[in-house]
Amino acid sequence: MSKKIAKYLILTGEKMDEIKYKLKLIKKEIDFRKKDNFLDKYNTGKIVHKKQLEFHKCLKKNRWVFGGNRSGKTECGAVETVYLARGIHPYRKNKPVSCWVVSLSKQVQRDVAQEKILHYLKRQWIEKIVMTKGRQDSAESGIIDFILVRNVFGSLSKIGFRSCDQGREKFQGASLDFVWFDEEPPFDIYMECKMRILDRQGELFGTMTPLKGLTWVYNEIYLNEHCDENVWSIQMEWADNPFLNPKEIEEMSKSMSQEELESRRYGKFMQCGGLVYNSFDENVHVIEPFDLPNDWQDNISIDPGLNNPLAAHFYARDYDGNVYVVAEHFEKGKEVDWHAQKIKEIAAKLNWKTNRNGFLEALIDSAACQRTLASTKNVVELFYENGILTNPRVNKDMFAGINIVKRYLRDASGKTHLFIFKNCVNLIREIKSYWWGDGDNPIKKDDHCLDEMRYYLVGLTQDKVLSEKKTDVQKDKEKLMRMLSKKY
Repeated sequence: MSKKIAKYLILTGEKMDEIKYKLKLIKKEIDFRKKDNFLDKYNTGKIVHKKQLEFHKCLKKNRWVFGGNRSGKTECGAVETVYLARGIHPYRKNKPVSCWVVSLSKQVQRDVAQEKILHYLKRQWIEKIVMTKGRQDSAESGIIDFILVRNVFGSLSKIGFRSCDQGREKFQGASLDFVWFDEEPPFDIYMECKMRILDRQGELFGTMTPLKGLTWVYNEIYLNEHCDENVWSIQMEWADNPFLNPKEIEEMSKSMSQEELESRRYGKFMQCGGLVYNSFDENVHVIEPFDLPNDWQDNISIDPGLNNPLAAHFYARDYDGNVYVVAEHFEKGKEVDWHAQKIKEIAAKLNWKTNRNGFLEALIDSAACQRTLASTKNVVELFYENGILTNPRVNKDMFAGINIVKRYLRDASGKTHLFIFKNCVNLIREIKSYWWGDGDNPIKKDDHCLDEMRYYLVGLTQDKVLSEKKTDVQKDKEKLMRMLSKKY
């Protein structure tokens, strides 16, 4: 026995057996707390769910996870709620909060969101549980009205529960710091909840599997058709969840149709007919802007419009033939000189190349050659007067163009050759909302960016074909064919 321990025993009068017993109790309490504290174990081991962490790190005020069943999306919402209620969010400014958790029905609340929150809330963190139905000492089997949570500031946070089947009126009156939607709410309830967070400058987040088709969430959140800078979304699929067994994924996939897989595995919005560019993946094809080498600059492509939007994009190519969409101009209701000025402003920021006469060069829809009764000059001529030399000789074959775009999105070996800077928001929105309609034709709606991108990519393919060197045998065959055609 060391002298220090002997001296401690003399001073305290404790025997070694008593000390061992106390240490055993302390260890037991530590083990109990570790066992009960699932929040500390969340995404902290050797295996982490990267997309869950991406959701928690995002600082936007309106965040959504579109995920397949069992992709880990609900876990995100529950942990985010407990982080904020406890005041221990690792990436946000913390404070005491009042919030709602919104489920589709009371039964779904009990079986999903409520169960997940109780799983991550340690018992000593709970000050009080008020029940709508059931007993407080068995809250997990009843319906909770609200939970008072002890936060790290020495005060209380309130987690309230609501269900969509109660109707919009039940969502009035409260002032909240945030709302978590577990699955897709009706639009009127979503808007009512937006009012609840207004005075506190609060936030919304949702976790859902898009099983209802192209609802308001598709336009408002996924497409972000209003270009709201506070809106953010991410898609999760089974393969993103590192805790799912690959063999189990394979077996589940075999039991589902392709349509079910798109929604239930990949968390994608579906419509009869399907997406035209169904291989488009924001996580792969949309990238952060970076400074391009000047010799990557390739061309500008324009789809003209007056009442309809005029869309223009700047395209670059690297040494491997990969295409980068680096800048965007998109506006409607303006004259050509206004558009030309905006395009030149973007070009100046990018230090974009000009021809020897100082003109910018661009592709443009051949419809720009047509004159209207309101003007004696066509759009090509008007752009030329404003310092932009446009080439209207573009291939407008839609089906060939769509197939070429698809090859750039993902070739036969699965490689990607088309990358879009995230500031090109209208192009990204149009790709995500381009659907096949009746008669094997895409629905003619919101395709202005897609048209001019198609012209550009088809032009690259044509240039490649024209630039291929012909062999002597090929030349002889072509000469013979010309002679025979003249003869017959």
